[in-house]
Parts: sequence; C-alpha cells; structure tokens
Amino acid sequence: MPRTIRTLALDEVETLVDWAAAEGWNPGLGDAVAFQATDPRGFIGAFVDGEMVAGISAVAYSDDFGFIGLYICRPDRRGRGHGKAVWDAGMARLGNRTIGLDGVVEQQANYRSMGFAPAYRTIRFVGSPNAPADAGSDIRAIRAELLADVLDYDGRFFPGPRRVFLEHWLRPPYMALAIVRNGAIEGYGVARRCREGCKIGPLFSDSLDAASRLFAALADTCKSGNIHIDVPETSGDFAARLTSAGLKPGFETARMYKGKAPQLTQSGVFAITTLELG
Repeated sequence: MPRTIRTLALDEVETLVDWAAAEGWNPGLGDAVAFQATDPRGFIGAFVDGEMVAGISAVAYSDDFGFIGLYICRPDRRGRGHGKAVWDAGMARLGNRTIGLDGVVEQQANYRSMGFAPAYRTIRFVGSPNAPADAGSDIRAIRAELLADVLDYDGRFFPGPRRVFLEHWLRPPYMALAIVRNGAIEGYGVARRCREGCKIGPLFSDSLDAASRLFAALADTCKSGNIHIDVPETSGDFAARLTSAGLKPGFETARMYKGKAPQLTQSGVFAITTLELG
C-alpha cells in the first residue's frame, strides 16, 4: 500500500506518546497536550492504509533552533522504510536550523553519520529519596505573576524561546517551584506524574545547593512512587547527591546537535526538561 506522510492531530500525538511508553520511556500523563501546543505542525506520522506506522516530533522553537524526538516505528512495521520516511520529513521541516536530539547509546553512531555531534551525556536516575525535604521560605509555587521572570530565566539554559510550552508546563497538574530571593529567580523546576512515578525536569539553578533543595521540595510534592530525573554529566556533584539520597543511575543518552551548538549556562542545567522536546 502507498505510504502517506502528514501532520498529526492531537489524538495521534497521544498515540505516539503511548508508543514511547511501550518503549520504556515513561512519558508524563499529560505530555501530549503540552507537546503538541508547542508546535502544532511539528508532529509527523507515516500512514499505510489509514494506520499510523511511524512518527516523529520535529519541533521548531525559533528560526534558529529545533528539536527531534519521539522517533518511533511500530514494531510490527519495522524494516520497511517508514522510520526513514518520517525522519526525512522531520529533518526537512527543520531545515537549516541547529537541531538537537537526545540519542540512546545504540543509535549515536547512526546520528553521527547524519551530521550530529555529541555535546554531553545524560544519565537517568531513578529511586525514592531517603531524605526529607528542606524547602525553606524562599521556595515558592510558580504562579502567573512569576511567568515573565521564569521565561527570562529559562532562556539562560534552553536554546530557544518556549513560552507556549512553559505556559502548559508550569500549571497544574504539573508541580512547578522556584527559588526567589530579593525578587529574583535563582532556580526553578517542575515535577509531573508519569506512567510510573514522577519525573523532575527541568531543574535549572544558580548553584548546586539551590538545585538540591529544589529537587527535595519537588520530590516531596510527588508523595509516592519513584522519582525519575535526567541529569547531564555537566552538573558537577549533583549526581553524587542523588546517589546519596538513594537514587540509582539507569540508562544513558547523549545530547547531540547538528549545526552550531547553542551557547548556554550549561553548569546550571541539573536536569533536562524532556528527552522528547529537549
């Protein structure tokens, strides 16, 4: 049957996120809505006889930066070129932008052959923290009055503007907290319920101590189940603190870029936001 490539509707994005769950990626319960709102034309599927057989996200954050994720072919349809078809469509959509992705170890050589270069490794830590939260009076829930400040702060650590994404990511049922001192944000993070436990991401902060306190406060909001957090190797001693708190390292990915790598305050990225959208 002929293959059709087209933009996905929201219910089809939800199906793609379900496929990610089946692959063991443990996406958040409300991720599809936030993802699709970020770039409604950035989710692409291959269809055969009306059935989706492969999908990809190719989200354009700006004219200069985009991100590839959710690159999945249905297991029963692999080996027939459907994955390559959506890959080509996603890459064509992002064009000459710098393009980021988070690649699993098994695919990194393949991505290198297509022009992507590794920037840093990311390790997923999983577990139930054994220490009580020590929040402090400077940790506040993020409300509408803080949004503009959070957007400015986020720009130090993420390669593109993402107002629409954060307008979804910072509101309930997501649990968003910030450290605010003398009217200035010194860190923020978000926790969300997932298929299993909770994920924390992003976690951006001016210091290791502030990041550790934010992590403890966010973990406390999750109440039950394991915490999952994707930690760049550039975050200094944060991984050691997570290990001391009882979390264990799991699978590894690499942040890779095609084109000029963004210039960011990487030392303040204690957890990436998502493997799917960067």
